[in-house]
Amino acid sequence: MRARRNLLLFAVFVAATLLVCGLTYRLALNKARADQKSMGAAQLQIAALDLESILQKFEALPFALGFQSDVRQVLQHPEDELAVDRLNRAFKTIQQQSRAVHIFMINPAGLTLASSNWDDEFSFVGRDFGFRPYFREAVLGRAGRFYGIGNVSSEPGYFIAQPIYRRQDQADGDVPIGVMVVKVDLAEFEHTWRSSDDPITLTDAGGVVFLSNRPEWKYHSLGPLAGNVQQELAGTHQYADLPITPVSALPAALQRGFGEHVSRPVGRLGWQLMLFPSQARMVRSATLSALAAALAMAALAISLLAWYQHRRRVQERLESRDALRRAAEELDHRIAQRTGELTAANQAIAVKYEKLQQTETLLRTTQNELVQAGKLAMLGQMAAGVTHELNQPLAAIRAFADNSVKFLARGQTAQVAENLEHISGASANMGKIIAQLKGFARKSGELVSAVDLRQTIEAAALLLGSEFQNHRVEIAIDVRQAAQVTGDAVRTEQVLINLLRNALDAVEEEPVKRVRVVLDVEDGQAVVRIRDSGAGIPDEVAPHLFEPFFTTKSSSKGLGLGLAISSSIVQAMNGQLTAHNHEEGGAEFIVRLPLLKTET
Repeated sequence: MRARRNLLLFAVFVAATLLVCGLTYRLALNKARADQKSMGAAQLQIAALDLESILQKFEALPFALGFQSDVRQVLQHPEDELAVDRLNRAFKTIQQQSRAVHIFMINPAGLTLASSNWDDEFSFVGRDFGFRPYFREAVLGRAGRFYGIGNVSSEPGYFIAQPIYRRQDQADGDVPIGVMVVKVDLAEFEHTWRSSDDPITLTDAGGVVFLSNRPEWKYHSLGPLAGNVQQELAGTHQYADLPITPVSALPAALQRGFGEHVSRPVGRLGWQLMLFPSQARMVRSATLSALAAALAMAALAISLLAWYQHRRRVQERLESRDALRRAAEELDHRIAQRTGELTAANQAIAVKYEKLQQTETLLRTTQNELVQAGKLAMLGQMAAGVTHELNQPLAAIRAFADNSVKFLARGQTAQVAENLEHISGASANMGKIIAQLKGFARKSGELVSAVDLRQTIEAAALLLGSEFQNHRVEIAIDVRQAAQVTGDAVRTEQVLINLLRNALDAVEEEPVKRVRVVLDVEDGQAVVRIRDSGAGIPDEVAPHLFEPFFTTKSSSKGLGLGLAISSSIVQAMNGQLTAHNHEEGGAEFIVRLPLLKTET
């Protein structure tokens, strides 16, 4: 009877142990799965932020490239070989500096007119890309985005396209006259992801893997492709007509790690960034927990046996308790460790976000300081002329004051009154000059107001009047039609002073020294033309005219920021600053600004 009872107790204990170990294994496996997914989601968040940052970095580049001076010339006159050559070279320079893969421009028929790889073996010039989705979107007036393998270069990349309009300030409904495209390489992310033991993939909206730290998964789908997706891939040649088969169709050795995953949407094309947590790691963690449960049951059995034999097994019971305590402490340590890792990951994400905000604030502050630095530099250049303007009325005031003393001594009050009127007029002139300087030197605010361009032109000419006189340069102001625009009067004045100063420098060594300023209204825009009688703009200088720190003057005459700052100010007012050589000789700078809209 005792043996049967002991056997029954043993069977019940074994069944209970198996039940406890099974439940522990399942609960631990669920917890490990949740922990792995949480850690994977945090890792994906960091990777997604990096990827979004790169995509956002190049998002505005094709739009900005549309402002190149030769873009519309080539689109409207593709037979102009000189303009095409200049544009090709400009694209190549910008491509090298921005680290884009390619930059090219397409006409509305889909034919490439200019490209950064114009001198390569696989040049895009003359190629037809009308079948690509990014072109079809951009030619309809929308931003085009697409990832695929190049059908000429066979290099994968991310394409961003923007429409080009006949005028930079086109109205809604205008038909694009061309498309600007930038190709970006995303392969660098694959190298970064290879440091992870878990598979990471980036799939398109159709479920095709195009980036992964598992090379054997690339250009395979997560599941069977729908018929419409296959037709779209065939029509766009997105992946160079490679056969797209599911990852599950690969040999078992190449499917390692494929299964449950966490995902996160990325970009604007329905991409999914996926991470496949290691199933083996989850099973190993659950197995360790089940073994711990088994160890606890074994400790319980030893304790019961010790109680049953309570004198002979006291020492064994104490050792079992110690073993159980150590197992609990190890479990608590693991929980605390994983909690700390998750907390650290969240803190790192918060720090990165704060740094991004600080960087954005710094960029805004730096831009405003550059504008103020440009004004102060111009004030320094005008200092000598302003001093001369102030010295003349000061000398006149002193002379009239001395004469007034003598007239008072003689009792000639009429002459004294006349001299006082002269002194008042000279003082008023000095006050006008000083008021212009103070207004020009102050920092601009964020508010905009109505700006009278006629008054702004006259104020700029007044500040530079002495310099024009000293250099014997004739300046003519022709206001054909008054105009008001919306903006900052001080910054608008800064633009005109920069342009007048450049015109003054351009005619300094010329036999005929003439500068002409014309204010007119054309097509709902205020147009200011500043033309000089200088030697004009050299061809090699024209493509770089509005680049920061580019100058043909000596270092004592400027840092090359004037035209870059002026262009930035005009663009902020929704306007356009351009330059070309006039047919009569000399350079002509044109400022176009939208007229102030008034309610009627």
